[in-house]
Amino acid sequence: MNSRLTAQRLRNTLQHLLILAGLALLLAVPGYLLAGSFGVVWAFGLVALTLYLGGRIPPRLALARANAGRLRRHQAPELYRVLDILYRRAGLTTVPQLFYVPAADLNAFAVGDAREGGIAITDGLVQTLDLRQLAGVLAHEVSHLRHGDTRVMSMAATMTRLTVWGAFLLQLALLLMLPMVLAGELRMPWLEVAVVAFAPSASTLLQLALSRNREFTADLEAAALTRDPLGLAAALELLERRQGLWLTTLLLGHRPPGWFRLLQTHPPTGERIRRLLLLADRQPPRRPSTRPYRPGDTLVFDRPTPLGPRHWLGRWPRH
Repeated sequence: MNSRLTAQRLRNTLQHLLILAGLALLLAVPGYLLAGSFGVVWAFGLVALTLYLGGRIPPRLALARANAGRLRRHQAPELYRVLDILYRRAGLTTVPQLFYVPAADLNAFAVGDAREGGIAITDGLVQTLDLRQLAGVLAHEVSHLRHGDTRVMSMAATMTRLTVWGAFLLQLALLLMLPMVLAGELRMPWLEVAVVAFAPSASTLLQLALSRNREFTADLEAAALTRDPLGLAAALELLERRQGLWLTTLLLGHRPPGWFRLLQTHPPTGERIRRLLLLADRQPPRRPSTRPYRPGDTLVFDRPTPLGPRHWLGRWPRH
């Protein structure tokens, strides 16, 4: 299984680099059309500055928006026991931190990176999944922390936004040139028109493709960390059944068209489950835990009170 995981990681890394290169190329085209080679340099300089400043934005801002509270070890001892194991297997030396979001949604998300970050879980997720399934979800988020996925996706989003802004400036330039084109003094710059129409959409699609690829990679890492692909597969199946694509079904019918997948930030759940089942077939069966935790079992004691935005904006919790 290790050789298969290594090969899959190399393929995923190559795909990530190709997608980021495509985003960079799409960003460079509007800059070049606006100001030549100087415009390209200016565009990438702006990206570098934005990424530098973005890297200084503390992860607690996401917790402020979610109205989260911090889970202490005595409030969720079993979850912290699982996280300790996952952190050790992932090679993370920081102390795990869990945050609680008082929402009925079934969700978990990583904030920050391996050096400064943690994992937030919602009340709905804790109430719905058992400990084995929660371990798979937590391992998925640990993978995001380990590889700094939030930073990578922030970089991709920045490049997409700058591409959109560059295309908007080209639109303004073309609009100012329109009277001269109508008077026959200038020809219609069809290349520029095509770039304005194509670049923002292509950049957005590449950003979404990168996000889906990172999710596949996190699933793969989670299976390696827990050594239990079926746990995460069961969690994904339950989450899909509880939440699923209800909005998609409402708007587009029971079977969304194939192109709709290009607009999703996550891969199709069925495909994620299929890959995890293939991994499970290639490894020894998992030994049952000493206690079969089930949904609804008390895994979080004394739920923390939401601390509010002012708390998170003013400080970052220390160990």
